[in-house]
Amino acid sequence: MDYVSALLPPAVMAAFFIGVIRVIVKTQGGTNKAKEDAAVDAAYARMEGAQPSPRTDG
Repeated sequence: MDYVSALLPPAVMAAFFIGVIRVIVKTQGGTNKAKEDAAVDAAYARMEGAQPSPRTDG
């Protein structure tokens, strides 16, 4: 019976990991892709707008 208690935690973690990977793969693309891309583009635009321009002391 010790082998069952030794194998149970890794089996549970493997099942959880497979579930997480399946959710990630399912949510890629589709109807949410445009919203996600727009959010990332907006974040990049905010980041680029917040950076000061380099000074040139010629």
